[in-house]
Formats: sequence, C-alpha cells, structure tokens
Amino acid sequence: MRKQIFMLSALILLVLGLAACSGEESVSSSGSEGESFELKFGMVAGTAQNEYQAAELLADYVEEESDGRLTIKLYPDSQLGDDRAMLEQVRESTLDITLAETGRFGIWVPRASLLGLPYIVDDFDHLHRAIYETEYGQDLHEELLNEHNWKVAATAYNGTRQTTSNRPIEELSDMKGLKLRVPEADTLLDYAEYTGASATPMAFTEVYLALQTNAVDGQENPLSTIDAQKFYEVQEYLALTNHVVNDANYVVSKDTWESLPEDLQTILHDGLDQAAVHHTELFEQEEAELVAKFEEEGVKVTEPNLDEFREAVSEAYPKYLEDIEGDGEVYLQEIEDAR
Repeated sequence: MRKQIFMLSALILLVLGLAACSGEESVSSSGSEGESFELKFGMVAGTAQNEYQAAELLADYVEEESDGRLTIKLYPDSQLGDDRAMLEQVRESTLDITLAETGRFGIWVPRASLLGLPYIVDDFDHLHRAIYETEYGQDLHEELLNEHNWKVAATAYNGTRQTTSNRPIEELSDMKGLKLRVPEADTLLDYAEYTGASATPMAFTEVYLALQTNAVDGQENPLSTIDAQKFYEVQEYLALTNHVVNDANYVVSKDTWESLPEDLQTILHDGLDQAAVHHTELFEQEEAELVAKFEEEGVKVTEPNLDEFREAVSEAYPKYLEDIEGDGEVYLQEIEDAR
C-alpha cells in the first residue's frame, strides 16, 4: 500500500512538473525552437480580390519558411469590421495585421491625410518615395509606431482613381458643369469642385442607375471598381485622370512584432515584402487588362493633360494644412521634391 502511495505521489509530481515547464514555454518570448505563433490578419477585401491573394502568399510563405512555427489566419470580407475598426484593433493588439492606406491615418495623425489629396503624387513610385525617402514619411512612420502601436511593415500599390462619363474629357474645360458622382469625402468633393464639375454625392448602390438614366453624367473610381460594378455598360468614355493614387500599407501591431523571436521577425518581414510586391503586380496587371477590356466593350479612352488638372486642384491644398501641426508647406514641398 505504501509503495502504491509513493508511486502515485511521484506520478503527480511528474505531471505537475511537466505542466509547469509547458506553461513557461507558452508564455516565453525568448523564441525557443518549439514555440509557435498564430497571427490574425483582417481586411475589408473579399476572397476574390487582389488583396486577399497577396495575403494568401504571405500566409503560405511564413508557414513554410518557419516550418509551421508561424501561421497567419485570414479574416476577409470585413469580418472584423471596416478598415478604421481594424486599425483600432491592431492598436489595441487584439488584431495582429491589417491593411490601410496612408491617408486613412489622417484621422489620428492629420499630416498623413496629405497623401490622400488629389494630384499630390503622380504615381505609385512617387508615392513610395514620399513615404520612405523623405523626412516627412519617416517621421510619420515613427509616430505611428511609437504613439499608436502601428508598424508600417510594407506598402503596396492599390489602384488609381479614374473618371468615366457620358461625354469625352480631353482637357480641363471638358469637366465644366459635369454632374459627377463622388463619395462624401472632402478630397473627392474637392476634385470635382476645383476641376469645374458639379459634385453630386450619392449612395454607391445608386450609381449604376443614376448613370444609366443620366441623372449624373459621370463617376470616379479605381478601374477594378468600374469593372466590378459594370459602370462601363452605362458610360461611353473613360478619362485617365489619375487623380488619386491609392496605396495599401501592411500594418502590424508593434506589440505583436516585438513578441516574436528574431528569426520569425525576419521571416515575417520577408513575407510582407513579397506580399507587397505581388500585391502591386496584381493591380498593375489588372489595370492594364481592364483598359483593354473597356476599349473592347466600346468605351473610348482619353488621356487628358493632367498638368492643368493638378494646378486647378492644388488651390484646395491650403485648407488641409490648417489642422496639421508643424509646417504643412514644408511637408508638401518634401512630397513635391520626391517626384
């Protein structure tokens, strides 16, 4: 009997010892080889969109390179809320990764909104230089990291907004009086107003019928949206106005990043870089194909002189500097010099 009690006591001590060791490993941040991590990546985009395909590449890469120690679970289709809600979740470290355009950070850091202004940049290369090669961009990233827990780990191209209409737009004067549907966003309302169009906000779900019945003369959106909503069926012309260049930042919780051992940080960093490159390639290829598709559908494509568009819209810039701490004119000049 005593022998059985002794053996039972020894077994209990062994089990408790193993449990303690297991518990120490699960909370360890030292990066022991057996430790594993699952990150949550939320996005607005659906599973058929370019953003999701790029995120899948990221998830596959990190799992393979880490031998399964680092995995990423994807939450598409706004399952976790809109882009603002998911940024808040990343800030609180209840979500690990999300996507956000630089201008969206303007809600919290006003100077970030400058990169969402019409014609503030010429193309994605210019935008990328403005973010990564200027004091303005570098200081912005530092503030996002240290004040908001947002690590901008990579930046991809996410399409450029263009203008469709029921009459040709070949120069700035062709915009005069054009009833142009735009969202309720100051920057896009200003695009319409300062180019001479008549800004006409309306719900997105109403746009197709409004174009079909000529309740409005045109609308503006990225080419992928024009295709998805079949606006080319009810519009004769597409003007490559290139008025807003969209980016998509891969935003990682600083707390999450710092919780990873160094080798997994390296794998995640490399995976994010590859995802951003693939993301960019998908959008660039898609846009080239869509222009050709629209032309095949009978849409006439024009390429107006954008210098006069840019000059007209730049008159709206000063009002955006009012809420910006520091010298907003200097920031604008840095962005301009990054061309």
